Amino acid sequence: MDNFNNEIEETSAALPEVQHVIETDIEKEMKTSFLAYSMSVIISRALPDVRDGLKPVHRRILYTMFENNLTPDKAYRKCADTVGAVLGRYHPHGDASVYDAMVRLAQDFSLRYPLVDGHGNFGSIDRDPPAAYRYTESRMSKLALEMLSDINKDTVNFVPNYDDRLREPEVLPSRFPQILCNGSVGIAVGMATNIPPHNLSEVIGAIDLLMENPDASLYELMEHIKGPDFPTGGIIMGRSGIRAAYGTGRGKIILRSNTSFEEIKGRQCIIVHEIPYMVNKAELIKSIAELVKDKRVDGIHDIRDESDKEKQVRIVIELKKDANQQVVLNKLFALTQLQDTVGVIMLAVVNGEPKCLTLKQVLEHYIDHQIDVITRRTRFDLEKAKARAHILEGLIVALDNIDEAINIIRSSKTTIEAKTRLMDRFSLSELQADAIAQMRLIQLTGLERQKIRDEMAALELKIADYDDILARRERVCGIIRDDLAEIKRKYGDERRTQIEDVSGEVDIEDLIPVEDDVVCYTNNGYIKRMPVSAYKAQNRGGRGITGMKQREDDFIKEMAVCSTHDNILFITNKGIMYKLKCFEIPEGSRTSKGTNIVNLLQLSQDEELAAMIKTSDFDEGKFIVMVTRYGKIKKTALSAYKNVRKNGLIAIGLDEGDEIMGVRMTGGGDDLIVATKNGMAIRISEQKLRPMSRMAHGVRAIKLRDGDSVVSMARAREGATVLTVSDKGLGRRCSLDAYARQGRGGFGRKNYTVSEEKGYVCGIKVVDEDDDIIMISTDGVVIRLRAADIRVMGRYATGVRMMKVNENERVVTFTRAEHDDNAEIAQIEQPSEEELAQQEALAREAEKAEAVEIDAEAEILPDDEEAEE
Repeated sequence: MDNFNNEIEETSAALPEVQHVIETDIEKEMKTSFLAYSMSVIISRALPDVRDGLKPVHRRILYTMFENNLTPDKAYRKCADTVGAVLGRYHPHGDASVYDAMVRLAQDFSLRYPLVDGHGNFGSIDRDPPAAYRYTESRMSKLALEMLSDINKDTVNFVPNYDDRLREPEVLPSRFPQILCNGSVGIAVGMATNIPPHNLSEVIGAIDLLMENPDASLYELMEHIKGPDFPTGGIIMGRSGIRAAYGTGRGKIILRSNTSFEEIKGRQCIIVHEIPYMVNKAELIKSIAELVKDKRVDGIHDIRDESDKEKQVRIVIELKKDANQQVVLNKLFALTQLQDTVGVIMLAVVNGEPKCLTLKQVLEHYIDHQIDVITRRTRFDLEKAKARAHILEGLIVALDNIDEAINIIRSSKTTIEAKTRLMDRFSLSELQADAIAQMRLIQLTGLERQKIRDEMAALELKIADYDDILARRERVCGIIRDDLAEIKRKYGDERRTQIEDVSGEVDIEDLIPVEDDVVCYTNNGYIKRMPVSAYKAQNRGGRGITGMKQREDDFIKEMAVCSTHDNILFITNKGIMYKLKCFEIPEGSRTSKGTNIVNLLQLSQDEELAAMIKTSDFDEGKFIVMVTRYGKIKKTALSAYKNVRKNGLIAIGLDEGDEIMGVRMTGGGDDLIVATKNGMAIRISEQKLRPMSRMAHGVRAIKLRDGDSVVSMARAREGATVLTVSDKGLGRRCSLDAYARQGRGGFGRKNYTVSEEKGYVCGIKVVDEDDDIIMISTDGVVIRLRAADIRVMGRYATGVRMMKVNENERVVTFTRAEHDDNAEIAQIEQPSEEELAQQEALAREAEKAEAVEIDAEAEILPDDEEAEE
């Protein structure tokens, strides 16, 4: 024992002394290490890149075969050779992972369009394993060449391989949409992808549509892409799962075997011609046999596999004489993989990050990639053409002065001296001088000299064409569409998977009950919806609990009663429109404050909502009218805003610094009143506004004097009055008849007499007698008034004190709301009889002056003037 202790002490003495110990939090270290590992698995192994639809191992296999010249016109080569090359050059992992990936690329029952042409045993639909790679041979398929087309023309970035010895492509040019045509399956850390295969012709048709119309809706895209197209065929039951997958990136598709009934030797038989994608045929037959054995399915006499070597599936299920063939088949659909569910998760790597994408987003990313590929290829060809033209320019100079050039070369002692003298004499570059020095004597003949000039002329045309392509995006898009059309002509085929409509099929929207909701949006940007019944049944007990829970300086700015299936259009001050279904707005309780709008809409910085409009449809006859701060007005058919993207849609073209000040939905025959900060207003007929395109800037609604700007727009309504409020808290109602209809584009009529004391116009509203008015000031004070308490006066009247504001404070906004008997109502400070008499006298004088005033300023602009499309 003593000897053992001595040995331990000697060993401990021999160990080096620890100089520094780093303490670390094991939990933090585990999180950091696991995150790094998971991202490595996601990016480097498990998920496809959205641009070429390939995982790194597949990309490396195809690039290695391309480097080894294993093209379709060459002989097959042992898979062992390709696997070894991939491992040695780019993929330092096990040989099984590389070979398994190569086998999948060659299986026509796994890939809709195989990228590897295999020779030998590459497995079967019964999941029989492939032969070892020392026995099988392979080469690239014809379609695989399109994946690597022009890769040597700097079309994609190259990165160092694992040992910095070689360089490999970061992504392939992928001249056809591989990610959708062949799909992808992968399991990463904490996420998985399952993109189904599609028909090449349909996908190219959708890309062509999207390039022609970037605003194409999902339904328009689905007119081309009907749904997944599996290599094993089958029947997709219903379209709701397809729409959910394409619209959200996730969905479930019911895939059923293609079956028929036949009579064989006096017995009724169920014949299975096609089975669902990725289903093991042998296991399927075994599961049916076990169901019969366990007597869970009655009526089956025999089952056999009559599939042939040409990979034509034929499973024969003989029935007993008293069996009902449809009942047996339905049981098999319910209990076996004769009917299977395909889960769709369209997850791919986008700019180094995994993202779940919609169908349109996948197509948009592919189009962006192709634009980059064509642009880089054209730039490469341009540089190459310019380099060759540079050489030819030198040769032409030498040919034009051939005798002198020959004398210089003959009299020079060395090649370097000859080049230097040529450069000095003819102002040539070193490359040009070198080309002259290497020129063969045979090129001095007249025919050869003409060839050089012809080549130079052709190069000048190419250079001009390349410059034109790089300068015009439509040329790039045209090239992409032409290339895809050629690929479709060469490789396109008919759809294999059928799609059948299912009676009673429901979409996600169909699961939402149709009921009326109240949608409330507050001044501070909170939104919620709640059933009308809950709103009407609110407690009448006092202030602050009858609507939504708000901060003291917040109030309901917009309120609309709409169906859960109605569309809610949100227009921002930057002219961007967003759209939500009513049911997509989170439902809140009676007292909840709601959800901030930025959590529902992808608003940019400094972007605020200017209007909220509801509509049940986008039928003809409805219009959206917008007015801007700089006095522009635009009328556009509501149908132009039918297809609003998730990240918004440009609703109007705005000049720099301009913004939306008012939005109204109209019926085509309304009157609109536009008011300015300095007290002018103009009433124009909507019929005088011609409908314009969505991107148009609009036409002049009102001519503005220096320092003036538009603050509001209201729609005239029979029986209502116009409420004008100043930022000093003064206001009055005025009859609509006081605003005579005028031609568009004039200075308008005096609406309010502004001054530093009375303030400037904050806005106008068309209100009814039974409305309430809610006002808020810059210091956060909120008051509620009755519209009926505000006097109806002339346009020149100052009005009454609606709200007292402190010095250096002002009214920032006001809105009308339904009257609430239980809300706290502020009392309006009514003017004295003497003050009213003074105001009326001033108003009469101003009206007389206006009556005799020559209205030269109220010029009417032609309908098409300033119409900026």
